[in-house]
Amino acid sequence: MTLQFKERLSQLKATYEELISRRNTKIAPGNGIFDKYVHPVLTGQHAPLFWRYDLNPETNPYLMERIGINAAFNAGAMKWKDTYIMVARVEGNDRKSFFAVAESPNGIDNFRFWDYPIVMPETSDPDTNVYDMRLTQHEDGWVYGLFCTERKDPNAPKGDLSSAVAQCGIARTKDLVHWERLADLKTPSPQQRNVVLHPEFVDGKYAFYTRPQDGFIDAGTGGGIGFGLAPSIENAVIEKEFIVDERRYHTIYEAKNGLGPAPIKTQYGWLHLAHGVRNTAAGLRYTLYVFMTDLNDLTKVIYKPAGYFIAPEGEERIGDVSNVAFSNGWILDEDGTVFIYYGSSDTRMHVATSTLPQLLDYVINTPADGLRSAASVEALNHLIAKNKALKSASVTEVNGVV
Repeated sequence: MTLQFKERLSQLKATYEELISRRNTKIAPGNGIFDKYVHPVLTGQHAPLFWRYDLNPETNPYLMERIGINAAFNAGAMKWKDTYIMVARVEGNDRKSFFAVAESPNGIDNFRFWDYPIVMPETSDPDTNVYDMRLTQHEDGWVYGLFCTERKDPNAPKGDLSSAVAQCGIARTKDLVHWERLADLKTPSPQQRNVVLHPEFVDGKYAFYTRPQDGFIDAGTGGGIGFGLAPSIENAVIEKEFIVDERRYHTIYEAKNGLGPAPIKTQYGWLHLAHGVRNTAAGLRYTLYVFMTDLNDLTKVIYKPAGYFIAPEGEERIGDVSNVAFSNGWILDEDGTVFIYYGSSDTRMHVATSTLPQLLDYVINTPADGLRSAASVEALNHLIAKNKALKSASVTEVNGVV
């Protein structure tokens, strides 16, 4: 081992530990709904050195990076043995994505990848790419991971090397290490992405939130976030999809929308986090929004605030696919804290924290989208008048009139 090798390895280790152990702090003052944090919680640089470098000086005398890690993003999340877990989409320099578990003692910093990425079994029709896993702790006792499985479109014209077919892959585990691969979900839709498993049985069946779409990129006639039931999880087949949250013209979800993580059950209804996509002159813009469905009728939306909940800001807007905020993982802690994990621009992971009471206040009491400019002005003027009346009352009281 040369002195140059030793010095370079020492520098790499010091830089890596500085990144991993970096303390994360809230960005003040926040908006009263959630708090964002200064640093991303997971990036490609969080990948262990022994993933990226051959550390043997005999076979890698220059200590070159042998396997490049481009990004870590769009992670499912859950509490696991008193620690905070993300199952991240890790993308190599070769463009292939895979899943890896990252663990933190507090949910906001010090995330470290487990030594080995997840070895995901393949079906008889091997995946070209897998990504964006949603985790569900189901009442049947299994932890399920639902993810997008991508394969080349067999009907693409000769020379077309970008057309693909997306479907929902399903796997389950008891320890997050050993995964059993089940058959891909079958639905009436030509393609499926952003599928989420509901944590409870519905009429004795497995319930799925779907995102029907005609093509790999365009939703086409797909109406929005769907819902369907399957008698079996081992060979899950949905005969009919019902639209829960439809796409609407001139909204943040006019082009596409899809559910994020599995919903949280509350006393008022099921709390959902979703992403919405709209077209702009600069391309597609992804933001997050929240809504609530009825406790008993999962297809009935009962509350839905107008506009976005979280949008990409600052450095979050820059990355491999710019202007994107995407979430497929959140954690409700025992004390009511909610950790919202979201990826920015297909590059890195962030966390925002809130509480269940705050989120319930937000979803129930924030005005809904009136779908017209005049309705937006009406809602704004109502709030302005309310605040002016409050101010006038305060002035009157100070002057001794009351």
